[in-house]
Amino acid sequence: MKRNLIIIRGIAGSGKSTFADLIYECHICTADDYHMNNGKYEWKPENVALAHAKCQEKCSTLMKIGAQNIAIANTSTTVKEIQPYYDLAKEYGYKVFSVIVENRHNGINEHNVPEETLQKMRERFDIKL
Repeated sequence: MKRNLIIIRGIAGSGKSTFADLIYECHICTADDYHMNNGKYEWKPENVALAHAKCQEKCSTLMKIGAQNIAIANTSTTVKEIQPYYDLAKEYGYKVFSVIVENRHNGINEHNVPEETLQKMRERFDIKL
């Protein structure tokens, strides 16, 4: 059975999670899950590192049990942010696909990320073509 890791990258509001939901029989890992509290998104800067650690932990657990398709739906603007997933994929024998979701539909981010922060994401976005 082929095992696939799909890293879905894009700035807030681009539709990463929506795209991940379209992938057939796919387990979705996102740092945003950690920021949910009783159905409400409560982002706090002091929780960012832990949220990403939990996302990586979930991915690792899914790989250990041999989940066929796993999607990571985070902004993942730099190589440093995606490298842990490439390392896990190598360790567990997953083929990696990196997908960038553009915000051509002018989607509004659901988490009220300020425009200044979105601009910083755009500026540091590292793409290898």
